[in-house]
Amino acid sequence: MTRAGPRILIVEDHATTRIGIRQILEEELPGAVLGQAGDAATARRLLEREVWDLVLLDISLPDGNGLELLADARRGVPELRVLVFSVHPEDQFALHAIRAGAAGYLTKERAPEELMAAVHAILAGGRHLSPELAARLAPRRGGAAGAPHERLSRRELEVLRLIGAGIPGKAIAQRLGVSPKTVSTYRTRVLQKLELETTAALIQYAIRQRLL
Repeated sequence: MTRAGPRILIVEDHATTRIGIRQILEEELPGAVLGQAGDAATARRLLEREVWDLVLLDISLPDGNGLELLADARRGVPELRVLVFSVHPEDQFALHAIRAGAAGYLTKERAPEELMAAVHAILAGGRHLSPELAARLAPRRGGAAGAPHERLSRRELEVLRLIGAGIPGKAIAQRLGVSPKTVSTYRTRVLQKLELETTAALIQYAIRQRLL
């Protein structure tokens, strides 16, 4: 009996990009079963109901943070293979993605050939790190410091991004499902870790680091 192709879930909020990724996968992986989700809620339902060999995951989703989705999915299925495929440069989110359990990180500016190389490597049980990211990870293991926001937890990073987008504390609390007091606590931790003093400084940092 011929083995069915890999089951790959594409989680991407932009329909045009999602269709483009699907077309590339269909051409390169005949017989692959491809699922699609344009938001975190749909992705969660598909992850709960079906078994996937690989998830291609964007970080910025309209109803949630891709890193949170990644961490939750890996807690539910530790062996799940995830390739983060994002518009954000590696120096912004790659280390957080790898810590959360991603098997690779790829920016959307990369050529389709590199996307497929990453997909094949991860489906085979390996990982995919660009030469640039591998070079950044090496000195970190030796103790070299990265960007200040790389010291933040996933939730702290999400709070920073929401503050940077100008979202009020109460709205952040509602979006994250926590109390306003908890948001205030996260804000204080972020200020301390980034060695900043005001909300305005947090907003400027998020904009300067292109975290939005």
